[in-house]
Amino acid sequence: MSLGHAPSADAIKQKARELGFDACGIAPAADLPELPFFSQWLERGYAGEMAYLKRSAARRADVRNVLPSARTVIVTAANYNTERPYSTECRDGRRAHIARYAWGDDYHAVIGRRLDALLEWMRETSREPFEARTYVDTGPVQERVYARHAGIGWIGKNTCVINPELGSWTLLGEIICSLPLDVDEPALDQCGSCTLCLEACPTQALVAPGTLDATRCISYLTIELKGAIPTTMHERIGTHVYGCDICQEVCPWNSVAPASTDPAWQPRPVWDCADVTALSALTDDELSDALADSAMSRAKVAGLRRNLQIASNNAKEELSR
Repeated sequence: MSLGHAPSADAIKQKARELGFDACGIAPAADLPELPFFSQWLERGYAGEMAYLKRSAARRADVRNVLPSARTVIVTAANYNTERPYSTECRDGRRAHIARYAWGDDYHAVIGRRLDALLEWMRETSREPFEARTYVDTGPVQERVYARHAGIGWIGKNTCVINPELGSWTLLGEIICSLPLDVDEPALDQCGSCTLCLEACPTQALVAPGTLDATRCISYLTIELKGAIPTTMHERIGTHVYGCDICQEVCPWNSVAPASTDPAWQPRPVWDCADVTALSALTDDELSDALADSAMSRAKVAGLRRNLQIASNNAKEELSR
């Protein structure tokens, strides 16, 4: 490609696909209508003990609070839908259910490396100096809002970004930059009258379409909550030991979602169709080794032990019926 003042939007999208992303779009760094909802969500107490969200609320309100020169946000999506049955299809009462995104390598590192490579390429091919920052999930960015305005997908009633070709099994990444790139049209909501995700949630954490009370969500309870899980939630957790995918698994858009062959997302043997008995039998050192370079390291060995104990009790109860 010949050097211009800055890489074009089309060239950036093409390079993103070469680097392993399945979709890429560009949103404006602007006053987007969905951004104020986050502060309202916090005020309702739906964040629970996730104090970091409250601490970064002002920065999360607008990417220009993170990078004042920002003009556009490049949003990438990687499909992590490995070819394994959904938890809703499993009839084995001992199966340890783990959120699909956590089966393979730590997505923060994998997506981070790919974003860094994309940004490096942009700098090499641009004669125009520009400012930029990359983020993967942990940054102060309302990534789903920018994903929608980048045309990646709409924000579904289960609060996930849904792409009409990929479904919701996507990991997002962002490059906030000062380049005046051509932006995409926002994705249109295609959930229609469907409420399957709201009805399927075991803990009724989806209190309204597009609104999640994290304090009731199995993912929050098994990952973000650091203390004891309320006993009133134990039975509803079932044998979920890290996260939960039910609201995605019942989504009709995921019934035709393509499977990913990306080696980064393939399940590690220790987690692949494992049962709670086998995982509970692992020593702390074995669990620590299994968590290395994995997104599951967020729960730490102690958190995973707590979750496994609840799952084991539920499995025994289920098998005794």
